Amino acid sequence: MNSLKKLSITDKYKDEEVKSTYVYPKGHKVKGITEQTNILRQLFPGVGFANEKLAEAELPQHAEGWFAIPKWQTIAPTYNEAVEKVLEALKKSRKDGFFNYRDGKLGSEYLRQHKRSVGFLEKLTAEQPDHDILVVPAQFGLRHRGRSARRAREVFQANEFGLGAFAVGIMILTHPERFTKYEDLCVDCSGDEYAPGAGGVFSFAPFFDWSDGKLGFDARWTGGTYDSFGTVSGFGSQQ
Repeated sequence: MNSLKKLSITDKYKDEEVKSTYVYPKGHKVKGITEQTNILRQLFPGVGFANEKLAEAELPQHAEGWFAIPKWQTIAPTYNEAVEKVLEALKKSRKDGFFNYRDGKLGSEYLRQHKRSVGFLEKLTAEQPDHDILVVPAQFGLRHRGRSARRAREVFQANEFGLGAFAVGIMILTHPERFTKYEDLCVDCSGDEYAPGAGGVFSFAPFFDWSDGKLGFDARWTGGTYDSFGTVSGFGSQQ
């Protein structure tokens, strides 16, 4: 059994892992679904409701809590516009400041969702019909701390997928205390792919970090390995 488990873990990009001691700030904890959805309706008027009973179920392995994440289609006509609206909401809501280092470069030629993440999110959407807000089991980066974005993708368990800039931005909006200082674990958004030259080579991934005393949003090569970062991931239905 142990040998089979070892064989199921790929060696691809295995050198892109470093030891990390970064953690979440002491004040961070996952809020209840009702509190999260109330925050979202204040930030995005017109967004409806979630099937909150789903949050009463047992969490999948490695998930830290249930997160309320709107279907991006309820926020904007395109995924890219939805990401921009979330970043604008962060700019307005962060008292300590927020800076988008990719401002003006978030169109479809720059940013797209990773196909694995699209598949899982479509399945979650089908399982939660007639609700604007999805209830998603997720972890906020600690599970994959010290791994590059592409290494994290390689070691995802069967029901795990990366969350992109839209979902991670939403999670930060509902949990602003998650980022308060430089020592807090920063996050990669490996559910998205980014093409820095807008030439079809999507070799980067977006990320959120803490720099110059405020939250920032940017993108970088998926092979970059940093002890201060971890990939945020969600979990689909257990098979």
